[in-house]
Amino acid sequence: MSSLTDSATWQELREHHREIAELHMRDMFAQDSKRFDKLSLKFQDILFDFSKNRITEKTLPLLLKLAEESDLADKIAALFSGEKINRTENRSVLHTALRNPGRQPFMLDGRDIHADIHSVLNKMRVFSDAVHSGEWRGYTGKVITDVVNIGIGGSDLGPKMVVRALQPYAKGTIQSHFVSNVAQAELINTLNKLNPETTLFLIASKTFTTLETMTNAFSARAWLVDSLKAPGAVDKHFVAVSTNRDKVVEFGIDPDNIFEFWDWVGGRYSLWSAIGLSIPLNIGMDNFEQLLNGAHEADEYFKNAPFEQNIPVIMALLGIWYNNFFNAETHAILPYGYYLRYFPAFMQQMDMESNGKNIDIDGNPVDYQTGPIVWGQAGTNGQHAYYQLIHQGTKLVPCDFLIPGTSCHFLPDHRNILVSNFLGQTQALMQGKTADQVRKELEQAGSEYDEALINAKVFPGNIPTNSFLFKVLSPKTLGSLIALYEHKVFVQGAIWNINSFDQMGVELGKKLSGAIFPELQNDQPVHSYDSSTNGLINYLKEIR
Repeated sequence: MSSLTDSATWQELREHHREIAELHMRDMFAQDSKRFDKLSLKFQDILFDFSKNRITEKTLPLLLKLAEESDLADKIAALFSGEKINRTENRSVLHTALRNPGRQPFMLDGRDIHADIHSVLNKMRVFSDAVHSGEWRGYTGKVITDVVNIGIGGSDLGPKMVVRALQPYAKGTIQSHFVSNVAQAELINTLNKLNPETTLFLIASKTFTTLETMTNAFSARAWLVDSLKAPGAVDKHFVAVSTNRDKVVEFGIDPDNIFEFWDWVGGRYSLWSAIGLSIPLNIGMDNFEQLLNGAHEADEYFKNAPFEQNIPVIMALLGIWYNNFFNAETHAILPYGYYLRYFPAFMQQMDMESNGKNIDIDGNPVDYQTGPIVWGQAGTNGQHAYYQLIHQGTKLVPCDFLIPGTSCHFLPDHRNILVSNFLGQTQALMQGKTADQVRKELEQAGSEYDEALINAKVFPGNIPTNSFLFKVLSPKTLGSLIALYEHKVFVQGAIWNINSFDQMGVELGKKLSGAIFPELQNDQPVHSYDSSTNGLINYLKEIR
């Protein structure tokens, strides 16, 4: 057994789980009218209600003890101090520094990274202001009307999620587009909507060698040059976010149009850097800085709040409680708001790429479950898709519900219908419906029934949920929400003793794809792979 699962606290938690496994939350609420007051926290105007969880007064102290024994406080300090906690790649993890407004020097490997960060932020402001004002124009002298972000993974999911979430804050008439999939349909469908004279491409790739991104970038460049009949037009229609200056220049982008970022910024944490340039190009730099400020305030809160009053710590511990003791294998993120529709996909990468690991920080196999499968979509759509499984299926699915208290739009009844569904679903998941309640309802309605119908209408309930309620989805609030979730993922990785900041699992498939690619350039049968891969390649050649 590992030191984690062999610890006395882990064993206490196992025993505690056996003690409360059959307890029902509806009874917990009936017995304690102050449960919400005891099990909810506030940060700024964000309310975090975790009262609808399968926990008693004994649960959290045990989970907090587990966090303390995992040296969580020291690991948090190491994160913020710039220690190279990404041990497999020998890198610091300092995305938090990207949103620190202070200009006091922060030395890392002999460089003041705060000076570097603010230099790039200033360049982002000058550039985005020039595009918005019309000072920056395309090759033919026309103002920019459309910005296309070409990236993948963290270079796409984070910026796209933020731009779509903050659509009401869009500045001017610039339309934002995102292309990530190497399947040609996404790029072609995007280009078909655009005027090359008024389109700006943002190529986001740390190495400027990412296959999907560069394939799309070269095709976009060919479209632009062919449309304008001017190879020199690239200078006015392409900018890059990259660490590989030589490759960017070779592509044809002016060196002055390169925005820098650094190897201590992981891809899924990079929206705070120049990778997020598409954000101020849409909502303006002032709003982008509000996004950074919201995240920074959440960072300070996470660093300083006692663990028992610390939202990311509590989120993480509840996730461990269900993942490791209730054997829940998934976690649903369910925002009730159209603008947060990409938040589940963003958090899917954040969580699963960070904590989908089967070895610990020392390279030893783990003997416990690590990161869950994260999924979800915007409510109320999900209610007509997979909520059936959550309510009456055989799998335990803990859920996070998120909703702003106000909307920037007003249509009679729409808002209250949305909010009532948010509240009704969390209540239903908690309390369920008993056979006696079903029988009484059927009798009051004068309906005929049998036991099969009664059983079909029973809702077990006892499904754990967290609820986030906040005043408005502003840039600052969104920044705080993202940071709170980032830190939740970090805390879970710290307790599981894994490296949350590498992603070796994405490499093998890409490497094998590179070897297969040349095989697809001709029509000759292949026999050099396993029988399945050979059969798939050969049939593809036959039908294409």
